Amino acid sequence: MSLSLSDVPGLPDADLRPPTVAESGDPFTALRVAHLLARIERGTAVRLRDVVDQLNAEYLDWSFLRPVVVSVAVQLQANWAADFRTTAGFDLAEGAHGEEITIEDSPRAGPWLIRQVERIAAECRDRLRAFARDEGAIA
Repeated sequence: MSLSLSDVPGLPDADLRPPTVAESGDPFTALRVAHLLARIERGTAVRLRDVVDQLNAEYLDWSFLRPVVVSVAVQLQANWAADFRTTAGFDLAEGAHGEEITIEDSPRAGPWLIRQVERIAAECRDRLRAFARDEGAIA
């Protein structure tokens, strides 16, 4: 069954979206953070503050805070350690100007990061399917 809708001249667009506050543990947040981390320069320390600023610039309808970005980076570092038995390739450290992340410049870093982003994206798609199937319920 489909509703019969009228065209109403002057009716404002209802497609306004409230801002989303990024949260730790949320796969949609993790996807955006991991996607950006997969694109940062390898072998160079990058300030997490700059990562936060870039995320807020890329996703204007989102608000990212440093602790949330740190939580995603820490999870990725743990995944790296589990996969490669070392944390040297995915380093989080306190630099002269705040917390920094350095991802090794090696042939394994790029494909590994792509797999991480693919895994998180699949989790997002699963969450969306569950949302649609359960009429808006969050699992």
